Amino acid sequence: MRRTLTDAVRAGVEQYPERLAFVYLHEDDRIMRPERLTYAELDRRARLVATRLREASKKGDTSPVLLLYPPTLDFVTAFLGCFYAGRTAIPAPLPDEPGERLARVSGILRDASAGAVLTLPEHREALSAWLAGAGEQEVACLAAGGDFDGDPDAWFPPQVRDQEVAFLQYSSGSTSTPKGVMVTHANLVANQEAIRRAMDTQQGVVAGSWLPLYHDMGLIGMTLHPLWMGGTSVQMSPISFIKQPHRWLRMIHDYQVEGTASPNFGYELCTRRTTEEQSAGLDLSSLRVALNGAEPVRADTIRAFTARFAANGLRPEAMLPCYGLAENTLLVSGGDTARQHVELTVDAHCLEQDELQPARAGRATRTLIGCGRPVGTEVLLVDPMTLEVLPEARVGEIWLRGTSVAAGYWNRPEETAESFQASTADGRTGYFRTGDLGALLGGELYVTGRIKEMLIHHGRNLYPQDIEHAVQDSGPAFRKGGGAVFTVAGSEAERDHVVVVQEIRPHAYDEPDLPGLAVSVRELVSRQFQLPAANVVLVRPGVIRKTTSGKTQRTLMRQLFLDGALPALHQRLEQPVAALIDGGADDSPESASLAAPGR
Repeated sequence: MRRTLTDAVRAGVEQYPERLAFVYLHEDDRIMRPERLTYAELDRRARLVATRLREASKKGDTSPVLLLYPPTLDFVTAFLGCFYAGRTAIPAPLPDEPGERLARVSGILRDASAGAVLTLPEHREALSAWLAGAGEQEVACLAAGGDFDGDPDAWFPPQVRDQEVAFLQYSSGSTSTPKGVMVTHANLVANQEAIRRAMDTQQGVVAGSWLPLYHDMGLIGMTLHPLWMGGTSVQMSPISFIKQPHRWLRMIHDYQVEGTASPNFGYELCTRRTTEEQSAGLDLSSLRVALNGAEPVRADTIRAFTARFAANGLRPEAMLPCYGLAENTLLVSGGDTARQHVELTVDAHCLEQDELQPARAGRATRTLIGCGRPVGTEVLLVDPMTLEVLPEARVGEIWLRGTSVAAGYWNRPEETAESFQASTADGRTGYFRTGDLGALLGGELYVTGRIKEMLIHHGRNLYPQDIEHAVQDSGPAFRKGGGAVFTVAGSEAERDHVVVVQEIRPHAYDEPDLPGLAVSVRELVSRQFQLPAANVVLVRPGVIRKTTSGKTQRTLMRQLFLDGALPALHQRLEQPVAALIDGGADDSPESASLAAPGR
């Protein structure tokens, strides 16, 4: 019986030792060079890592281990090596440059009280110096990568209980206060089984991905799930994908990939940047499941991707929107692999009043994408204020309960009690409050937004992604996926002010009509959403901050705006908003701050 991931890998070693567990595609000039790892070799390297950890640690040391690797197979063997040693793993991005990433990893190190760091030999010296500079000289920095010296036969299986923490999944929000989600061995097994049922995964499955290995979808869905099913995971780095999106499709063709996953922007990028020459001859008919999650799913993206690659054998049924989060290990709900995803067109005004009602002629509409049915997790929709359980078709906060729900936040008992031990008004207990908004209709889950990002205007609940999408669809100068909408507080006597930050495509940089583009955004927001005098900031590509899964960090963007830290090409601000920005407004022609309440 497989009680842990280690059990699954060891069973694979016994049954099919020479089967490929992983293939990693390294960028080598114009080709992608494969590095292969069989189950037998994966097991041997994991035993080496476990043995090294035990030798370098005090007897009985159970402190977490921070994994700082570039996206390579060495990360996978180190992660599994922690399991083999009975230690809690902490996947994190290698802090290879100063700034936010270093601050984030420093925050994780402090919060987790890590007892050791594992990394590649070439990074050990720099990371040791970083640890010393951070006052963490007691944290051992160990080199573990490739085929290093050691005796794998010195390994012995650890005594692991189901409820022990297997790894800490740190949220990708604030850099100063990261929260570690405690995923137990039991959580991981429960969610692997939920994924298997939802995706109808077969033994020996081949999965392929470019997602970061330290992010929950890339780690649990695309790396650990194939191991759980005795299959093969084919990987490439996110940078390789971003540079040449067609490489993802080539991977599916070359390795007959059956399952893949991406945030919405990955499918949009492939559709937009893959040329006819690059897609010629590709066969995507092996693809059974292409999950779309981790950020809002757009119906037009799914339609465009499906239409663009239909001639390459892509089946519409393969496109599966899903919903998940680290606090539920990963998957909460997913679509049916035998049918196309569900689209629901609803009355936009009723949605603003938290109800799903059919669209009516002559009224504004909004299309919602169904994220499938819950799998192995109980889902309630709850009024976040009254805590009353809501009926079908009413929008409320999504609450979860089940064996996939994590044990809580590491070293944060108050936040754990508040978020993971919630009770409804009628006395139902033990739920996790996601902070996400959605509704159930006919058993299908529709996710509509985030509570903390909701724009409330005269009793109407507006979703920032709706405004962002409308702006980006209004003209070719506006970059898709490159926007952030949020509010900033006015004085007690004033309303909150809406701010639209939008990236401009490179060809529009030098156009003399940036002020005209800003005015067009204001007019569109006023016309479509009845929001007067929206404040507009136009920026270059890359300014909008994203999480590792592609979600727009609207809270961070709000803070950067208020700090005066956004490098604006042009901005059009109301005077009360300009006064909120640290240091006042920039009055240069390139970044004009204009009080123009009439526009």
